[in-house]
This record gives sequence, C-alpha cells and structure tokens, in this order.
Amino acid sequence: MENTISNPMLEKVKALLPEIASRAAQAEQDRQVPAENIALLKSIGLNRAFLPKAYGGLEMSLPDFAQCIVTLAGACASTAWAFSLLCTHNHQMAMFPKQLQDEVWGANPDATASSSIAPFGKIEEVEGGVLFSGRMGWSSGCDHAEWAILGFHRPNEAGEKVYCFAVLPRQDYEILDDWYAIGMRGSGSKTLVVDKAFVPNHRIQAAKDMMEGKSAGFGLYPDSKIFYTPYRPYFASGFSSISLGVAERMLEAFKEKTKNRVRAYTGATVGNSVPALMRLAESTHQIAAARALLEKTWEEHREHGEAKRYPTRETLTFWRTNQAYAVKMCIEAVDRLFAAAGGGAWFETNEMQRLFRDSHMTGAHAYTDYDVCAQILGRELMGLDPDPTLT
Repeated sequence: MENTISNPMLEKVKALLPEIASRAAQAEQDRQVPAENIALLKSIGLNRAFLPKAYGGLEMSLPDFAQCIVTLAGACASTAWAFSLLCTHNHQMAMFPKQLQDEVWGANPDATASSSIAPFGKIEEVEGGVLFSGRMGWSSGCDHAEWAILGFHRPNEAGEKVYCFAVLPRQDYEILDDWYAIGMRGSGSKTLVVDKAFVPNHRIQAAKDMMEGKSAGFGLYPDSKIFYTPYRPYFASGFSSISLGVAERMLEAFKEKTKNRVRAYTGATVGNSVPALMRLAESTHQIAAARALLEKTWEEHREHGEAKRYPTRETLTFWRTNQAYAVKMCIEAVDRLFAAAGGGAWFETNEMQRLFRDSHMTGAHAYTDYDVCAQILGRELMGLDPDPTLT
C-alpha cells in the first residue's frame, strides 16, 4: 500500500528492518531504544532528515520522512517513536537563533534533542535569561539525546503568560528512570529533572512565533524548502506515521498467524472462515483510507513549504485533525483484527499483542486525542473562535 515515488532514504531504512525488528523485545525489556538501533539509523543519516544543509543536513520533504517512519514503525514502534522525535526536533531548533544552532550542531552535526514541551517548567527571571526548574515528563529518547527542549510559560511586558521553549544541554538535567508503561515500552519516555539551570535568552523562543514565522531563526535559510513552515506539524508528524506503520504491520501479522490457525476444539481452519475474511477486508480498507488521508496531508505540507506559503488557520486545523482521525482509524482497524486473533495473541511472545498496545499509545498523545481534535475542527467549521482550553 505504500507510496512508490522514489525515496532513497526509505530503501536504506528497509535494509535495516530485520535487525531492528530482532531487537523489539529487547527495547521493551530495557524500556528504551537499544543503542544499536540508534547507531544504525544514524549510520544512514536519517537523524539528519531535518538538519539544515548548512550543518550537513538533508532537509528532506515531510512526505519522504513520514514514509520512512511508517516503515520503521512496523519493525519496532518504540524505536520509530523516539527516533522520529529526535529527528523532528531538529526542525524546531532550526527556528532558534544561529547562536543556539552553532552550540548544538557546530561541533557535532549528529547531536539531537529530546523534549518535554508541556509548559510545566518553572522559571525565575535573571539577567540575560531565566533559571529553569521542573520535573518534565514524557521525554522520549532522552537517553540518546545531547539536548532537551522544555516547555514553560514566561510573562511578557504586559504580564501575560507566553508559551515558550527552552533548550538545555545534557549536563543541566538528570534523567529519572520512571518509564513503566504498557504501550511504547521501549521509547524511554522518561522524566527530566531540572534544578535552577540557567538558560540564556538565545536558547528561548515563543511557541507562537515558531508557528507564525516570527522566531529568531526565521529566514536563516532562504533557499530551504522545509523551514518556511510552522514547527508543530513537523514535530507531530511521527505520531500518525507510527500508527499507520503499526496498523499495516498488524494486517500482515494477522494474515500470517491466521492462515494456518485452527480452532482448538473443532479443528476448523480459521483462515478461510467468513468472519476472519470480513475483518481482514474491512481493516484493509480502513488502513488504506488512513494512508490516503495522511499522504494527502503530508503532500500539502510539502507544497506549502516549497511555495513559502504559510497555512491558514483552517488549513492548520485540518492538518492536525486529519492526523488524529487517521490514528483513530488505524486503532479501530488494529482492534478489529486483534479481537479475532484468538487467545494465543495475548502471549507476550506474540507480536500482535505488542502491536495492539503500541497502536493504542499512538492515540494517547495530546496531539492525536480525537475527542479534542473533533471539537477543534467543529469550531473551525462553524466559524467559532478557537477554544484556548483545547490543546
């Protein structure tokens, strides 16, 4: 079902899939992505997908990158989740001042950042910046990152809270090993603990500015096809890509396991039974529909970036909610198949139970919560102002 347009990086990713898949159980046991997987993906340069060319980056189109993450997720969703964020954070940091970019990539173009972007950080204003403190959760891939992007509110001159991001080097925070989750067990989405770390102003940017082309790094790369864009759609692109990759792998796993499965008490072959065939057919259609919706959305991202055209509020609303609806469809398709996979599918050694758990985790992120997204889109369609209580 995948797109057949030439994508050299995708072919490189495919060559790594057997080795990465062989470590899926290890990732879950270790509760973080194996270092070997990170090294493999860096060896083909996928981590440089959104790195500016000025630092040796690829500046890949979003559709090409997303196809790579879809494919990677079928082998190990946890690896895809953590690594995709390490990649997309480069796009976000490219909107910071050049001084910050030089600090991050000047000596090490392969340096990456994890994140915890919910604005839970606490600050104290000091000369030249802030003192940052907080327990910042859900920092996927943090064990493999040299930096972290952390969220907080900073009062402006009028006393209004402005949602901002601070970039901190690894020595300024501790990693709390608290990632014990049912889904994405191997993503290593641990908590970062910060205690009054000084963050200079050049490492701070307002989220709104990064959505509207007003950040300090805007315009640094006038020939780029990917940086004349809001940061959030790139940051969030991996969630739906992973959901799609998990769902497409579930289709294959279901066919593989069901083909020769027989009912324990009757000996009947399950693979040619009408209910199994119908479930397989409907899930196939549903996952194909999710892929079509996502590919259309990814292509719109590419077109806007290349045309240096910022999306309207309505377009941004559709981009976000399209992703969430695609995730909803993928989860429904996975659930339909898992419900018919039999008791054996619940064993920890069976791939399908991992796919089932990881699928549901793709819909648990604030960005893919369809209850929230349906409200956001409904308000936009009815011409209502955005509700600030909806993330």
